[in-house]
Amino acid sequence: MNLEDQYDKIYRYLYFHLHDRHTAEDLTQETFLRFLKSRTYHDENRQLQYLYTIARNLSRQHFRDQTMTYTLEEEIDIPASENFEQPLLEQITLRDALQKLSPEERELLFLHYVNDVPVSVLSGMYKISRFAVYRKLKRILNRIRHELEVLENG
Repeated sequence: MNLEDQYDKIYRYLYFHLHDRHTAEDLTQETFLRFLKSRTYHDENRQLQYLYTIARNLSRQHFRDQTMTYTLEEEIDIPASENFEQPLLEQITLRDALQKLSPEERELLFLHYVNDVPVSVLSGMYKISRFAVYRKLKRILNRIRHELEVLENG
């Protein structure tokens, strides 16, 4: 595993939780410092899992220290074209569907589909079997599909 390739992914993961660029940058650096100082889990198969575990723990510690709450607040990008209404409505619909998921479900989707974290690593992070991860992902995607149908038709 090349650590340089993981830096941006860890940053995105922390930003996903914190919604603050500076704090995400600081905690990303702290994640890699702690990883490099530790002699534990430097086995090739567990490095990525260990990085995400450190990042997750730092994120949780930050929330405890700051007594902040988790929210899903992101900017909506409005296309420059004249017909921006449909893409905007699709983004709002998708955001509404995602907000109905639990924070853990959103995190799982983010890690697997945005940061390309392998199922084997997710399995270790969540301490469940690979098959349980696959089932959770499938169940979450089905819920999103259902929510999108309800929001579009309702």
